[in-house]
Amino acid sequence: MNYEIFRAINQNAGHQPLLDGLMVFFTQFAFPCFALVLLLMWFLGKEKEKYTVVYAAITAVTALVINMFLGHIFYENRPFVAHHVNLLVQHVKDSSFPSDHATGTFSIALAIIWRKHRKIGFGMLLFAICTGISRVYVGNHYPFDVLASIIVSLVVSGLVFSLQAFLAPVGRVIINIYNRIPLMPKNEQSISK
Repeated sequence: MNYEIFRAINQNAGHQPLLDGLMVFFTQFAFPCFALVLLLMWFLGKEKEKYTVVYAAITAVTALVINMFLGHIFYENRPFVAHHVNLLVQHVKDSSFPSDHATGTFSIALAIIWRKHRKIGFGMLLFAICTGISRVYVGNHYPFDVLASIIVSLVVSGLVFSLQAFLAPVGRVIINIYNRIPLMPKNEQSISK
């Protein structure tokens, strides 16, 4: 079933230039776009946004480390290694399971939603969904790779959110270090972490 869903999505790749370009964009520029949003939240936001950026970073790094272990335990060849596919984006022949792109984007989006930045979070969640679909469309992942990434992201983001009180000192140290750097923009405001 995994391969059948993959084929249904990937068979369109290489035949529709506009859609191809859009999917390649999501695949190649997801991480830079998410990094830009986090940087804007950090530099333009108040203390609450800075804590959100710290928690989002912790969530993404933790989820990606879990992915690394899952990839070794449940190694699966990428679709383009095992099958003839319409490959739009070249990739190394490492484990397909789970998708790091989907995990990173979903983790950050969910962390931001948990922190009640709904507009930004849901916009990023939509971008993450498009990124997950794009990974299948361009021939780099199976649908279940993306599904596993969503599950990892949900679990880790929920765990980080539930541990906010424990993680608050980490955020406080990072924010204090930043606030001591001269000439950096600061929007200081005491808000609950």
